[in-house]
Amino acid sequence: MSSPSEELVQIVDRDDREIGAVSRRLMREQRLIHRAAYILVFNPEGELFIQKRTMSKDVYPGYWDVAAGGVVLAGESYEAAAARELAEELGISGVPLEPLFTQYYEDGNNRVWGRIFRCVAAGPFVLQAEEVESGQFLAPAAALALSGAEPFTPDGLIVLRKVLAMAAAC
Repeated sequence: MSSPSEELVQIVDRDDREIGAVSRRLMREQRLIHRAAYILVFNPEGELFIQKRTMSKDVYPGYWDVAAGGVVLAGESYEAAAARELAEELGISGVPLEPLFTQYYEDGNNRVWGRIFRCVAAGPFVLQAEEVESGQFLAPAAALALSGAEPFTPDGLIVLRKVLAMAAAC
């Protein structure tokens, strides 16, 4: 298998229209807009699984993340990427993925269209050693509180705040 830096990533424009595919390395070097799937994993009690990213990650190394997920590969749908990433990172397969919303996020390191999903799974999980250092279930409000003391992926925090606002509006 080729290295992750050489995986072909789906490149899109500011309107999320497909315009090409390049290696992950080139996508990062050129700050190209790409797609990613984000999967919020809740247990039956409503706690959220947060994961600590390894120091070898290409963006936000060592940060906590509120979602499993990753880039959408060339020719892959958001849904297929979500199922693939969930199986790779946490060893979860065969659970229904509920699509929530799609959003654009941009900062100095990352320009991404993300489709956000949620699922319910209690574990135990099989963490992908190359990407996930550790993980734990927390109440969503506790995860937000922890983000005041520990680094969290900024796009993940935006996702979590939107999901909590959606839940509060129901």
